Amino acid sequence: MRQFQFGYKGRDSLMRELRKISQWSKTKIISNMVFQVFTTTPDEKAIDDIMKCIRKELPDALVFGCSTNGQIINGELSSRTIAITCTVFEFPTTRVKILQYDLSTENEVEVTDSVLRALDDNPWVSAVELLVTIRGMSMTGFSDRLRAAKKEIAIYGGGAFNGDMNEDTACVFSSEAGYAEHGVIFVLMGGEDLHVNTTYITGWKPLGRPLEITKVKGSVLYEIENRPAYETYYRYLNIENDDDFFSNTLEFPFIFEHNGIDLLRAPTASLPDGSLMMTSDMYEGDLARISYGDPETILREVAKNIRQLNDFAPEVIKLYSCGARRTFWGADVSRETSPFQLIAPTSGFFTSGEFLRTNEHLNQHNVTLVVGALREGNIPGQREQLSLDDTGIKFSGRVSMVNRLATFIQAATEELEKANQQLGMAAISDGMTRLFNRMEIQRRITETVKQEEQAKSAGKDGNPISLIMMDVDDFKKVNDTYGHAEGDQVLISLANMLNRVIGSDAAGCVAGRWGGEEFMVLMPGYTKDAAAKIAEIMRQEFSGIKFELCGNQSMSLGVTEYIPGEDADVLCMRVDDALYKAKKSGKNCVITG
Repeated sequence: MRQFQFGYKGRDSLMRELRKISQWSKTKIISNMVFQVFTTTPDEKAIDDIMKCIRKELPDALVFGCSTNGQIINGELSSRTIAITCTVFEFPTTRVKILQYDLSTENEVEVTDSVLRALDDNPWVSAVELLVTIRGMSMTGFSDRLRAAKKEIAIYGGGAFNGDMNEDTACVFSSEAGYAEHGVIFVLMGGEDLHVNTTYITGWKPLGRPLEITKVKGSVLYEIENRPAYETYYRYLNIENDDDFFSNTLEFPFIFEHNGIDLLRAPTASLPDGSLMMTSDMYEGDLARISYGDPETILREVAKNIRQLNDFAPEVIKLYSCGARRTFWGADVSRETSPFQLIAPTSGFFTSGEFLRTNEHLNQHNVTLVVGALREGNIPGQREQLSLDDTGIKFSGRVSMVNRLATFIQAATEELEKANQQLGMAAISDGMTRLFNRMEIQRRITETVKQEEQAKSAGKDGNPISLIMMDVDDFKKVNDTYGHAEGDQVLISLANMLNRVIGSDAAGCVAGRWGGEEFMVLMPGYTKDAAAKIAEIMRQEFSGIKFELCGNQSMSLGVTEYIPGEDADVLCMRVDDALYKAKKSGKNCVITG
């Protein structure tokens, strides 16, 4: 595999570069020649002229590209508005095919179905490079449907952009279908000798506590924890809703877990109602945190990934870096892209969104650097391990102020969360036995009955609910004869026994101390007969415990099952009646009622 990269300086200069490539190719055996054209200005006439030049000099070459927020040539941000990369595949087994479609919300199902059929019809495909215009369109359905592609196919790429971030105009184009302002290109690659390695880099780290996304529609985030989403930025970071909102929040995107990986989402604007326009879709119910970017942290993650990629021995590296990262770094943006050039020729562009398939899911990223590495043939010999110094990245060795403050805030947040969890458990737990207290077990019984009634009202099949209520026999004698310390030990041992039995024989059940020496077990999904069998196990287990002073003890148990239509109070009264009958029947027994 060989690559040629150059900035566009005009038609005459382009023709000279193309003739050089043509002359070189005549002395080589090649299977495919593919040009990528990236431009910060979606000028259809200029793009068409470039494609005509390529077609004239190299008629068999494939061409594709898109508008961008900047081009990467030889690992560096190009000073040219147009950059051209020619990748030459040399192994005869390597195959490349370009598919291009118009794309809109109305036809995305048709497009993805067509691509999936093409992948099935071309079993040689092992990788797909994706370029797409995404401004103003949710890509969630599009991405979700492409999950159906064979799991061994790598999919990666980026969203077309504009040199001016405030402009919505963008385009994709190819030698197959020309110029399109709303379109998608799939570059199918494969063959037994083509190897692809993909990864992604964020470097942003979570800050503070998780925040629940409570209202969202596509890429418009309305509420976080039932409050206008904008308030999160104002409350925690004192960021005003003004013309500088985008630049001020750029360093602090949201980070959340989705499809098993961490994704970043940055707001592009705060709307008058307090909602936030995000760079792409978010999802209700997810827990998100504000994250922060620190150059030293980002570069260390870049270095780590470069060292891993070196083992793959790539011949070509393609970068799809979010336009927000370019804004974050400013004039220093090449600090995170140029080190890749040390291990292979590196090209790419700054995107409006990044795509990468991970764990079979095609995820849309933001504020992320997606990397696609290609190689033909086997790894040539033994690869030397790269050290941090070998990556060419210069580290200051000092922990930045933002990193230190973030570490302090994170540690303090974790300590506070742990303290709150302990307080929360204390509020619902019995202090001695550590089971649920009377209030909590009663709340859970009420809630379970309520959910069952709602399910029945919705026409769903019902599930049984049973209760076991138990009482230590003659417990007053233990306290009066052997003291309260021994009595406490009896109750603690009973509670421990309940946890053991529930853990091994009654999954999904919960136990609580009802009061004094009385205990209650809630058994969702258990019929009365099934619950009675568990109750008998509990009775035998408890009677087998020998205490230091009072010896073996016994308990009586009542069991009952919920009757549709009754409320929780009636259910509790009936299990109490069953326990009373067990006491009246000689104790140390199980009675159903």
